[in-house]
This record gives sequence, C-alpha cells and structure tokens, in this order.
Amino acid sequence: MASEAVPEPTVFTLFGATGDLAHRLVLPALFRLAQAGLLPDDWRLVGTGRGDVSHEDFQERVRASLEQFGPKPADGPWDDFRKKLRFAGGGFETTDPGSLLDVVGEAEQELGGRPQRVHYLAVPTGAFAKLTEGLGHHGLADRARIVYEKPFGTSLDSFRKLDSAAHEVFSEDQVYRIDHFLGKEATQSIHVVRFGNGLFAGAWDARHIESVQIDVPETLDVGMRAAFYDSTGAILDMLVTHLFQLAGEVAMETPHTLDAAHIARAREEVIGCFRPLGWDDVVVGQYDGYRDLGDVADDSRTETFVAARLFVDNERWEGVPFLLRTGKCLAESHQRVNIRFKEPGQAPPGLPRGGNTLSFDLAGDGEIDLSLVTKTPGPDRALGTGSARLPLGRAFDEAPLPAYARLIHDVLVGDRSLFTRPDGLAHVWEVAGELLSDKPEPTAYPPGSWGPGEADRLARPSGWVLGG
Repeated sequence: MASEAVPEPTVFTLFGATGDLAHRLVLPALFRLAQAGLLPDDWRLVGTGRGDVSHEDFQERVRASLEQFGPKPADGPWDDFRKKLRFAGGGFETTDPGSLLDVVGEAEQELGGRPQRVHYLAVPTGAFAKLTEGLGHHGLADRARIVYEKPFGTSLDSFRKLDSAAHEVFSEDQVYRIDHFLGKEATQSIHVVRFGNGLFAGAWDARHIESVQIDVPETLDVGMRAAFYDSTGAILDMLVTHLFQLAGEVAMETPHTLDAAHIARAREEVIGCFRPLGWDDVVVGQYDGYRDLGDVADDSRTETFVAARLFVDNERWEGVPFLLRTGKCLAESHQRVNIRFKEPGQAPPGLPRGGNTLSFDLAGDGEIDLSLVTKTPGPDRALGTGSARLPLGRAFDEAPLPAYARLIHDVLVGDRSLFTRPDGLAHVWEVAGELLSDKPEPTAYPPGSWGPGEADRLARPSGWVLGG
C-alpha cells in the first residue's frame, strides 16, 4: 500500500522524456497517480531532450503514450494533467544547459518559488555521471531528489565511480536507485506472508526448503531494443539487478520490525552473504536468429538467456540453491518466485511431485498460490495436488498501484525503503564479477523453448517448477 504522506508541490524533471522507458512506463505511471489523486496538489513535469519540441507537441506525445500503454486519457483527469506538462529542448550539459534552467525556473515560479525538485534519469547508465555533474553545476541539486534507473553501473569499478559521482552532488538520502521489481505488490507480500504467518515463519530455512526458484522467462524477442540489449545482455539487464534483489527479499533475516527502514536494511545485509558465482553454476544462451537482427554484430556473444544457481552463505540457507532464470524468446512469459518445500520425513508412498510449493506471481496485480498434496476425489486412496489462489488485485477493496506508480509516489513523499542501497549493490557486482569479465560463447537455443538444455543440470534433482 502506498504511503499516506501527501507530497509537497514538485517540479518533476524527466531526462529522456521522449525515449522508450518514459513512453512505456514513467509517463503512464504519473498519469496513474493523477487518477488516484496521489500527485501533489500542485506540480509541473518538465521533459528534456536534444530536440526542439514545443510544450504542445510534448503534451501530444504524452497523450499518445497513454493511448498506447494506458491509462487512457479519457479514463482520468487528462485536461488538468496536460496543462502541467512542459518541455525543455537543447539537451543538458555542464557547458550548455539548453533551455532547462529557463523552463524549470518558470515552473518553480508558478509553484511559489521553492518547490521540491525530482530529477528522473530515464536514460542509459553511461549518461548518469554527466547529467549528475550538470545538475550540481547549474544549482539544481538543492531541495532535490534524484532517481537513477537500473543498472546503476555495469561493473564493480563503474559502480564505484558512479556512486562517487552521485555523492559529489547529492547526499545519500537524496538518491533513489530504482528497481521496479521491488515495487511490485506481490514482491512486498513475500516478507509479509513469511513474517506475518506462523505457517511459514518457522519453516523458512534449510531444514524445510528444498530450493528457491526465481523465474522471469519472456516470450518476446529484443524487438526495437537490439542496440541497447546487445551492449547489455541478460546478466546485466536482469540477473544482477532484478533477480538478485528478489533473492535478497526471500532470503533476508527477520528484521527488528516490518517498517520500511528495517526491511530495506535486512534485504541489503543478506545480499552481502551471496556467494560469488562461477561458470560451474551458470548457463548462458542466445536464441537462434538473434545475430540476424540489425544493430547486432554477426559474431555477437551477448547472452539472451541466463540461468544461475546461487548460494547464500549463512546458517539459515546452508546448501539451499537459489535458482535464477531469465531470457528472451522462451516458451512462456512469467514473473514468479517459487518456494519449493521439502517432502515430509515420513511421507506416504506414492507422494506426487508438485505439492509443497508456495508461489508468488509478480506479474500484473500479483497473486499468491499454495500447492498442497491432497487426496483425489473418489473411492480409492490416490493422492494428487491441489492449489489455493489469492489474487491480490481482487482480494481486497483497494486496487494495487503498478510498480512504477508506487515507486514514483515513494520518491515524491521521500520513502526510500523500496530502493536499492550502495552497500548491497557493491556486493552484487562482486557476486557477478567473473560473469561480466569473462563471458563464454553462449549456447544456441530455438525460440519457443525453455533455453539451453544445460540449464536443467542446475535444478537437479527436482527440476524447474516452470517448464519442468
């Protein structure tokens, strides 16, 4: 549930406002907040870019984004929303701020002169440092919060340089490193279900859990993002960002309280226990046809699939594999966390596989599924599996916010609990260091499959819950 705090009047500056990320996710999230009445009482959004786009043309681009990705303009306060959109062209650098200072200055005067500032960097990670330096040079860091999209760096060295650049201009409490998987309703339910229910609280350890599987397969190819993706790959795009953070959410020790600060601290502390990955515990693949795409080199070694077997080196999780898998052009699309419990010590004969699994479906509004072994109906004593399902979007009176809307609202009110911290991120790069520095030739796999067959060895003996 979003914070009940009311955000102050705000000038929201969106770098990369005409780009794909803003088009698909950031602008729709802001309009969703407008629908819910969760934006400040008075605000302005200033989009930035190199082109010379009028305020009116930018407003039409935003309307087109909403028509394509929703919420539809007709389903919300579009007329009021549109009037608060501005655009500053000419780019933004330390030596040349374009028209941004003028447009932001006008917007701030309209809001009384000293509103809070939010700078959202929906741009490639290589642009973060220069934009951060420019914000400091031009006096825009005062009374401001800055949002960095993932990945925050591309290696331990680049992370440290970027973290240093950020802290030369902003204090840590001004910095928001976004990972939208942490903003998903079902992700937040993981620790609540665990710590709030005695059914699971005493069984969340190596004595009772066989494996943790975090699975984000996609049926889509890289599409129009080929140039970006070929410079990134599945390890950087998904594994060291989203999947590691989800593993931390599952594996954290019991926090002192369930308040935001303690949850965030517990998640980052357990990430520090992740064992560095080597190639014996990782399989990478590339779907057939990837190298035929424009903007992709004929000999590209970029992985479009990665599966990893991660271990958490502490007493609670000794020997329990955390199986992480993601990829493009796979058989199905999911965003699931599966907690597979061990069979009981005195299990009856003929116990079917597939029971004893707690699943969190992170897609959409979210869902929690519990699979259990039961007797099948009928006169005999055959056993089967059944499941109970809790759809989070329909089980309560209040509809959940989409992840980006939730996180942007948290930025507006100053809640950093669902954002990553530098201590955890530094260790993430250490865990993945070997994978990023010495990639092997990826194994080819056919589109529509579950990826390279070699990945099955990581999940032995029980196999993957999905596609197993």
